[in-house]
Amino acid sequence: MSNRPQTLYGIADSPVGLAAWMIDHDIRSYLMIARVFDGKPEGLTRDDILDNVTLYWLTNTAVSSARLYWDTAQISTGGGFFDVRGVTIPVAVSAFPDELYQCPRSWAERAYPKLIHYNKVVKGGHFAAWEQPQLLSEEIRVGFRSLRAGMARAAA
Repeated sequence: MSNRPQTLYGIADSPVGLAAWMIDHDIRSYLMIARVFDGKPEGLTRDDILDNVTLYWLTNTAVSSARLYWDTAQISTGGGFFDVRGVTIPVAVSAFPDELYQCPRSWAERAYPKLIHYNKVVKGGHFAAWEQPQLLSEEIRVGFRSLRAGMARAAA
C-alpha cells in the first residue's frame, strides 16, 4: 500500500477482490477472520465480515482508506508510522495485543508529549473498532475522561 498505491484501484473493481484484500491485510487479521469460517466466531461473525466489506464497497472507500500508507511513506524519516512527530494535542493510546505494532508506553511518551492515557488492552488488533467495538468505546471514554471533566468545569 505504501509502495504502489495505484495498484489498489483493483479493489474498487470487484467486491470479491475487496474482500480478499481485507482478509489478506496482515496475518493476524487473516487468522481472526479465518477462524470465523472455521466455526470459532470469537469477536466477529460472518455477518460482521460481510457488513464490513459491504460498507467499504457501497461507500467506495477502500482506496482512500489505503492512501494513508502512501502518505506516511512520503513524510517518513525512516520509521514510517513509527516516526516520532511531536504531536502536541492531548492523546490517548490503547495498545491492542494483536495489532501489527503494539505501541510501547516509552515510545508513546516520546511521540505524544501530552499523553493523557496509555493502556494495554486484553484483546483486539488492527481493526479494533470492528473486532472489539465495546472495548474500544470504553477505552475512548476512559482515555478522554479528564478532558470531558475539564470541559464540564469550564462550562460551569
